Amino acid sequence: MQADGSITRIRRSVVLGETARVSRRSALAALQPFLDRPPPLPRSGKSLLEAVSDWRIHIAPNLKPSTVRAAESHLKQHIIPHLGTLRLSEFTVKVVQAFSTGLISGRTRKTVENVLQTLFSILQTARRFGSAVRAVSRADIVLPNGGVSREVRFFDAEQVGKIVAAAKEPYSTMFAVLGMTGLRAGEMLGLKLSDLDFTRKVIHVRRSIDSRTRQEQTPKSRGSASDVPMPRALEKRLVEFLRAGYRENLNGYLFANRKGNPYSIGKVTEYGLWPALEKLKIERAGLHAFRHAAASELLEQGAPLTVVQRQLRHRDARTTLQKYGHVVGDAQRRAVETLAENIERHAVVELEPSAEMEPSVA
Repeated sequence: MQADGSITRIRRSVVLGETARVSRRSALAALQPFLDRPPPLPRSGKSLLEAVSDWRIHIAPNLKPSTVRAAESHLKQHIIPHLGTLRLSEFTVKVVQAFSTGLISGRTRKTVENVLQTLFSILQTARRFGSAVRAVSRADIVLPNGGVSREVRFFDAEQVGKIVAAAKEPYSTMFAVLGMTGLRAGEMLGLKLSDLDFTRKVIHVRRSIDSRTRQEQTPKSRGSASDVPMPRALEKRLVEFLRAGYRENLNGYLFANRKGNPYSIGKVTEYGLWPALEKLKIERAGLHAFRHAAASELLEQGAPLTVVQRQLRHRDARTTLQKYGHVVGDAQRRAVETLAENIERHAVVELEPSAEMEPSVA
């Protein structure tokens, strides 16, 4: 394979020995290492830096701003400093594995996965554009197990209720939406009046607000663009908010600042959530803690996993259970109690005094 992507066939030969002195079997065994060794690709051709430039021009404009920001961070911090000067033809499994192993120290597995996703996206783009790139995939790379996971902050239903009561408007209604529906913060900030269907009692999730640019973008995944139920308690709060707290704006956002623009996640957290948490003496957390709270409370109340998955709009139920189910359910607790009682019952044994232990009588 040449630098321009074309294939040139070359007949190669290797001297294994004289036919009078080397058997066919020995010759085949000596030939095998040459067959296993792939022919070297040319040193010429595009470098990774050139491929990154193509990706920025042709691919990045079609991605979400948040996705591009994350990719640019990966490029600046990890990929370009270590791999930028390499030619695309030099990216072998061994090279990418060594790069991945170097990233693992001091970083979570999720971070390494995200960096690799950016790298493979650029290599795949270069391959589609006709550059000579070896076939290296994520499946070829070995990463360690997850290790010790960090504790995730989340609220319970009582705390959510107190936060809603302690916060000022429009933050109070924002937190009610987050806690009662499990919406992501960006999805909540992207709600418009047209997304509230009081007749069918549903909320249409159609867009999200980017955390930095405050521009509209599609929800996190294709399945995230869906409808969620509007419970009666939330309906009552929304009706009251629209009557007394809604701020008119040209774009029809449910929650708009004085300039008629969407709020930023950082401002809502800093000026709305943290003062309420400080007042209630609850440990600081982010807006995503409301989403964790919704999932945990639904599972604790016995809602089927598929129902909770549909409410959070996860593609995989394992995500719902592993990342958002911070509960020890009643059934699990009762089963463990029974197990412990059985063990304890058999562990209590009356010791009969032996002859050696009996006190002697003088």
